[in-house]
Amino acid sequence: MLSYPDFKEKMIVVIFTSEGQRFSFQNDNLIVADADEKVILQTTCYRMLALWIVGHCVVTSGLLERSKKFAFPIYLLSVNFRCIGVWSTPTDGNFLLREKQYSYQGLDIAKHIVKNKIQNQIILLKSIRKKEEDLKRSLELMKNYEKQVGDFEKLQELLGMEGVSSRLFFSEWYGDMEWKGRKPRAKRDPINVLLDMGYTFLFYLAENMLNLYGFDIYKGVYHQFFYQRKSLVCDLVEPFRCIVDKKIKSAYNLNQINNDDFDVRKGQYFLKYAKSKEYTRWLLEAIIEYKEDIFLYTQSYYRAFIRQKEINDYPVFNINESVHKA
Repeated sequence: MLSYPDFKEKMIVVIFTSEGQRFSFQNDNLIVADADEKVILQTTCYRMLALWIVGHCVVTSGLLERSKKFAFPIYLLSVNFRCIGVWSTPTDGNFLLREKQYSYQGLDIAKHIVKNKIQNQIILLKSIRKKEEDLKRSLELMKNYEKQVGDFEKLQELLGMEGVSSRLFFSEWYGDMEWKGRKPRAKRDPINVLLDMGYTFLFYLAENMLNLYGFDIYKGVYHQFFYQRKSLVCDLVEPFRCIVDKKIKSAYNLNQINNDDFDVRKGQYFLKYAKSKEYTRWLLEAIIEYKEDIFLYTQSYYRAFIRQKEINDYPVFNINESVHKA
């Protein structure tokens, strides 16, 4: 298993082939050059946590061989950051872990995850300086939901409550940003486009972490079986969504989000290609800033799950008390 000191030295490499960037290998070093053949990055494969390739490329056996040797996954993404495919290197041999996954039938871990998500949403709402009456009412309701999480006995009840709580959060957090409601993948406004992007990047990182330990990422505890859905990744992303929410609000307040950077086609918004790298950069930087928190959370989750610990031994992520701020 990857240790924390080793993990701290790892990096995610993002290559934009659509901008003429090229990559090659020299011995066990990755070399990335721009369209003018100027080297913009050279690093040893030992330091790579993942390789994200945005745009078309030719995948060679040498690249796949190094991915296996150094245990870093390769994510192939379209220019719109839609996942085309993943070449992954999970720890497939951890059969004891997977046996426990398949036999687990409880709801305690799901409730723990949902409670943690609501806690971070409350933290963000409390950070709003000017609190109108609607915000105060929403905070009180969400605090009550947080307290009630442990009382639910059916998954559908938990899902319903979490959905109501999230709608309250979104309406208050994005209320001053011409918010029209959260509609995943509907692209109804620039904020929804950016939420889709940020949550997707977060998803890739969480998937990467889970694969380090050999989880079956299709077997979730909150998100249940659904064909081809990586339900466990959906689960572990929940407490960390606040990272993306916090960054988008900050970017809006700093005028980093401009409606002119988006095209509208058939009522849907699309980030202009020329602006994609700029938005990708600050979204990824915000997420990578918390990569140690996500690693430690996943590590602690694995240890608690494999040892079948009590729910109080499972990890909690607090955006105000993260490792990177220590």
